[in-house]
Amino acid sequence: MSLSRRTLLLSAASAVTLLPAMARGQPAPQDAAANEGAAASAAVERHGLSFFGDLRYPAGFTHFDYVDPDAPKGGPFSQMGRATFYNQSLNTFDTLNPYNQRGNGAQGIELIYDTLMTAAGDEKSAMYGRLASSVVIADEGLTYRFKLRPQARFHDGTPVTADDVVATFEAFKADAYETIRMALRDLTAVEADGPGEVVMRFRPGRARDVPLTAAGLPIFSRAFLAKHPFNQSSLEVPLGSGPYRVKKFEQGRFIEYERVPDYWGRDLPVMKGRFNFDTVRYEYFRDRVAGLEGFKARAYLFREEFTAREWATAYDFPAVREGRVKVETLPDNSFSGVQGWFFNTRRPKFFDRRVREAIGILFDFDWTRKNLMYDSYTRTVSFFQNSEMMAQGLPSPAELKLLEPFRDRLPEEVFGEPYVPPVSDGSGEDRNLRRQALALLKDAGWNVQQGKLVDAKGEAFTIEFLDDDGGMERHTARFIGHLKKVGIDATFRIVDPAQFQLRLQGFDFDMVVRRYSFAPYPGDELRAYFSTEAARTRGSYNVAGIADPAVDGLINAALAAPDAAALVVACQALDRVLRAGRYWIPQWYSGQHRIAYWNQFARPATKPRYDLGALDTWWSTGTEPARGG
Repeated sequence: MSLSRRTLLLSAASAVTLLPAMARGQPAPQDAAANEGAAASAAVERHGLSFFGDLRYPAGFTHFDYVDPDAPKGGPFSQMGRATFYNQSLNTFDTLNPYNQRGNGAQGIELIYDTLMTAAGDEKSAMYGRLASSVVIADEGLTYRFKLRPQARFHDGTPVTADDVVATFEAFKADAYETIRMALRDLTAVEADGPGEVVMRFRPGRARDVPLTAAGLPIFSRAFLAKHPFNQSSLEVPLGSGPYRVKKFEQGRFIEYERVPDYWGRDLPVMKGRFNFDTVRYEYFRDRVAGLEGFKARAYLFREEFTAREWATAYDFPAVREGRVKVETLPDNSFSGVQGWFFNTRRPKFFDRRVREAIGILFDFDWTRKNLMYDSYTRTVSFFQNSEMMAQGLPSPAELKLLEPFRDRLPEEVFGEPYVPPVSDGSGEDRNLRRQALALLKDAGWNVQQGKLVDAKGEAFTIEFLDDDGGMERHTARFIGHLKKVGIDATFRIVDPAQFQLRLQGFDFDMVVRRYSFAPYPGDELRAYFSTEAARTRGSYNVAGIADPAVDGLINAALAAPDAAALVVACQALDRVLRAGRYWIPQWYSGQHRIAYWNQFARPATKPRYDLGALDTWWSTGTEPARGG
């Protein structure tokens, strides 16, 4: 799993942006900075940033609308991790640095850091000052001058200065996780102008959201970096400046953070009413089933459930019936996420789109939903599911204008209704779909001989589904059964998290399940997921290996969109092309957060529209820790 830029920006002190990547050698966005144009020319001092210049909160606002500014402080919060970013795993950790490509980073480490600006949970793209009190945009959006707050302090009492910001970006540019480095490639310089001001310079033609990405990255201590190489795995506790610091941990089992009582930023408008727990703890289990048993035993206090079977059958234990555990659903207004089995199209057997489509047809979602998932999910069909950016019906004139330059290299279906996976008869033995799949495979040069699907050379078709967790094993096993009926020798393999990370980063797999999310306004993450450059970059999020000039061109159109309407059109056109590519077998989504927690929490009446809000805006009504610690 992976976090969206929004989720990361909202998460605690950090706000690491997901992705990045400005594809060299491709048409650059023509006017990515156009939306800051007015402010740029006037060099206005601003208290916030956004994609298109709109800000919900005026200068001088006191707190976000979705928090209780008087929320009490205290008590514990503990959970099993819900998502990952960069080198993290949900099952273990062996380093406290998730920002490089070594090891498995600890969950929650972003809590110890501050960022220059912080995202609002009820806006699509806005960020407001945190370490930076303001920013001045100049040179037509190519220069950003951040003014730092003089009261900002690291946990050892030393001030956070412009030199620390410069050192942070030097580390990121040189040794960070590849997607961070890609994100920052159009950040050409970070300079200190005295201790209190930082100047960031960007390359002409930069993607629209690069300044926001930079403003959302954690800021490290220059002194700490000087003694601890950033490119190494390490379990030495880093020095941060955020609302929490590491209290204790046991490698691979748990990590616990404690609230910094004299945190310098506690009364900032972007922090008021947030991060209210005295301790925050992440528990690790070998898989989510074991984790559920741990929750029932009160080894931790909060859980979000992602498995339909467990949600339907496992939450009727005594503590629920007695009211000691609360079980709820909350609306999820964000993108549903891109979840599915991804083909590794770098491998020759997946080169042919017909092969990929045939394999996709053999996944019987309708049977799976009814028999394994309690009818609790809706089929995902789009890369932008649950949003206005999902392509529907015939292309609009505005979409056609973007698609026409690539017509000679696109399937004709792109100019018709967007591709939707077929619906089965629900029997689990839909022979019509099987015949369709076999016909596609035959057209692609694969035939069944003695029960095996082979090519012209007699080579058998094999697929290994790679995972580091057994959560998808039941679904995949049924799918594998259908693949075997057309002669495909498919297997499901679970490896340890370290090996999984290495194989994922090196694209050493046939098929793998991933889930990605977008910000409400997708930005440079589009390049990291879908661009040709990302396909060629080790460790990128483009696990499918999508390398298509039409996709690259439409990403550029999205990043150059002058307003929200144009961005929607570009993403709709991109969705049509991606769906026509059959790069993945889309799975499902629910549109809800399914949560359970021991009854010692309260929360504001208003949930942040684009985030769950748990941990960030909740507070404790009790002081009893989980039995785990």
